[in-house]
Parts: sequence; C-alpha cells; structure tokens
Amino acid sequence: MTIQSPPAPQRHAGAAGSGVALYAAVARLGFRRPFAYPQAALWGVVTNAFFGLLRVSVLVALFGARPQVAGYSVTDAVTYTALTQAFIMALALFGWTDFMRTVHRGEIGTDLLRPMNLLGFWAAQDAGRAAAQFALRGLPMLLIFQLGAAFTGGGLHWPAGPLAWTQTILSAALAWACGFLFRFLVNCAAFWSPDAAGFGRFAWALLGLGCGFLMPLAFFPAWAQAALACTPFPSMLNTTVELWLGLRSGPGAWVALGTQLAWTGALLAVTTFTLRRGLRRLEVAGG
Repeated sequence: MTIQSPPAPQRHAGAAGSGVALYAAVARLGFRRPFAYPQAALWGVVTNAFFGLLRVSVLVALFGARPQVAGYSVTDAVTYTALTQAFIMALALFGWTDFMRTVHRGEIGTDLLRPMNLLGFWAAQDAGRAAAQFALRGLPMLLIFQLGAAFTGGGLHWPAGPLAWTQTILSAALAWACGFLFRFLVNCAAFWSPDAAGFGRFAWALLGLGCGFLMPLAFFPAWAQAALACTPFPSMLNTTVELWLGLRSGPGAWVALGTQLAWTGALLAVTTFTLRRGLRRLEVAGG
C-alpha cells in the first residue's frame, strides 16, 4: 500500500489557534525529553569541556606572540571555542538521523496520520529538543569557560548592548532553522536509499567544516571563504559566532541576518519539494 500525505483539512478561524497550540505541545514534549536523562547531559558537559580545552589550547597556540589572527584576539578565540562547544547538541552538529529511521522502520505511516504538517511536526519537535540541549549543555559550557577564563585573569567576549544581543539571538534562531532544514533534507535520502546513513556521514562532515565548527572561517584561505559564502553552511553557526563576537556590526550585522533568512527560505523550498516527491514513492509494509 502506498502511503501519501493526507489532504489538508478545511480550517476556520478557531482551528488556526488550535493548530498553533498543537505545535506548541509537540515542542514542549521535545523540550522535556532530554531532561529525562540528566546523567547523560552531565557527562556530555564533562566530555565537551574536555575536548573544548584541547581545542582552545590548539587555537591559542596559533597566536604565539601575535595579538590578533584574522581579526580574532585570544579572547575571541576562547569565546569561539566556548560557543561552538555550547552549540554542538543544540544545533546537532554531529548529525541527526531521527527522521530517516522513521522512514526505514515504517513509523512514518503513523506520523502521516497526525493532523499536522509532517515537516512542521518535526520542526516543532526539534525546536524543543534544541532549546533543552542548550539549557542542559550549552549554558553550563559557557559558564565553565567563563569561570576558567576568569581564573586565568581573563573572560569571555559577550555581545555589547541590547541591539547586539537581539541580533545574536535572532541569528541563533535562524542558525537552528537553517541547520534543521539541511538535516531534514539529508534525512529525506531515506526515501530513495535503504541505507541513507552513508549520505548522512558525508553531509555531517561537510557541515562541520563549512559551518565553522572545526575552525573559524576567517582562518580559511580567501578562496575557501569565497566558496563557502556561496553555500548555506556559514549561516548554520559561523554567522552567529561572528555576531556574538562583534566581528559583524552595524549594517553588516543586518546583511548577515538577511543572508541567514534567505538561505532558510531557500532550504525550506527545496526541503518541502523533496519531501513531497519522497512521500509519493513511499511504501509501508511492503505495499
């Protein structure tokens, strides 16, 4: 039997409010789930802090006696490491295969029976998960780095003023949206491949390199920066880091946010199209 997405029901004014409440409930469930495993979060913070210490040691060693490298000061390099370690789980930078597993197991048939848009359902769930992971792992990571930097007589670089904070928070939200759509698009490979995990491993490697997690994109050669600027990857993390550090301010900050928004819209269009094509060829229970 071929399963296709059911037609959207006719809605009246009151149904819109109930639909929003439904997505909010899904987001709340996504938020609560990581809190069921507090020990996993604790050891995740410990592990991230350990590898963060290694990463910051390598970055600081690059400076030597120089006060700046590619516009980054030592404080910026420490803050960059803290931020990227804090966003690992919130932005799922090491990969995400939840949706492809539901396709391979046939569980997507149940998802399609829900009175919700399939992409919207997964977006709401992932938004809750991301918020919980940032609360459980991201904020403690920033606190650990701040205390560590203060112990050595320094500190992290924080956004300067309400406008910078607002722009950074907006950028972080767009980084999640852009990253989620890319991850979901990669997971849609499950409609065409019985082993889509291979596509995922390749995609996550590109994501880690292109979004600026492995190294600040400002440290890359000019040709590499120009090439990556033509992809959505910098919008998934690097833009947020640069706004946080104040490396982009004034009109440049708004241009960066506009670029993130444009890539999010483009990925939404591509992902929606791909999902529709995938659902047309979906078969459940060997139908």
